[in-house]
Amino acid sequence: MALIRQWLQTDLDEWTQHVVTRHFDPDGGSPYWLKRAAELDFDPRRITRYEQLTDFGPFDLEELRHLDPADLVPLSEHRPLSGRVFDSGGTTGDPCRVIYTPRMTLQRAAWRAWSFETEGFEKGRSWLQMTPTGPHLIGNGVSELTDLYGARVFLIDADPRWVKRLIREGRLTEVEEYTGHLVDQATNILCEQDIDYVNTTPALFQALVRRAPDLAAGLKGVRISGTQITTPMYRSFVKLLEGGIVGHSYGNTFGSSAGLPVERDGAVIPYVPNYPHVTIAVTDKQDWRRVVGYGELGRVRLTVLHEDLFLPNILERDQALRYDTGPGWPCDGVANVQPLQINRQSPEGIY
Repeated sequence: MALIRQWLQTDLDEWTQHVVTRHFDPDGGSPYWLKRAAELDFDPRRITRYEQLTDFGPFDLEELRHLDPADLVPLSEHRPLSGRVFDSGGTTGDPCRVIYTPRMTLQRAAWRAWSFETEGFEKGRSWLQMTPTGPHLIGNGVSELTDLYGARVFLIDADPRWVKRLIREGRLTEVEEYTGHLVDQATNILCEQDIDYVNTTPALFQALVRRAPDLAAGLKGVRISGTQITTPMYRSFVKLLEGGIVGHSYGNTFGSSAGLPVERDGAVIPYVPNYPHVTIAVTDKQDWRRVVGYGELGRVRLTVLHEDLFLPNILERDQALRYDTGPGWPCDGVANVQPLQINRQSPEGIY
């Protein structure tokens, strides 16, 4: 796609300077960053290189639980703002919120359409969206499929926060019951309708396979979004679908990464961020500033560089291998993403 080719030719240092200057413009910058400017011991308008973004330190996601999401968008963007406010899953407490302006929504959708096409999903097919929806960005895949891929999309009701609350409280029997409720909705649709593809999370697709392996095996493909797809899971999905598509993506409310071709029969499951608006570094778990070597395991550090949203140095709850994307890509990728830690205080649940 033309937009993707254009973005991949973007010089990251020039883009960084453009985004930072926009957010710190004294007249048209974003209210949040203009307020923060007075607290910084450097002038952000003098930043000219991507590497200098570490000067901001790690971004405190606690801020996103309380502030008006519009305060993160530059005042030069037309008011009143239009766009959807999306919530994080609330894994570590109250949800974080950011607004996706139409421009940001288009950028994400273009990468999604690129992913569908390169993975081999055909246009004009019927899909089952078996994911959280409502305030969750993953549910925006419905619009991306219908508007850009000519799809007919069937949906289920899913509330990931309820599952996470049950896990925190140790109510694991109820977790299984709720997961069964989600799978019941999916199997009803698969039994009654002609569905080509399913868009879902690793945990939910595994639950569907356990409950109704024949229905799952009859699909032409599945697209897995989430952080917990392991090599054994991937291989089992490929075996089940017998030549069907097993696509994959990684991301959250703040930024997404598209799947690259899987290597060594699923031993390496790589992703590339939606460049240049999203970048990823894999860092030493004890030193977030130090990027590890290629093939080494570390903590994911995400930076969001939208013209309408600037979030530097988000230290994710994920770990991954630093992945060399090769000469065809202007940035690093990640591979074999997994949660950094899973416990009752930070459960992933149906994600």
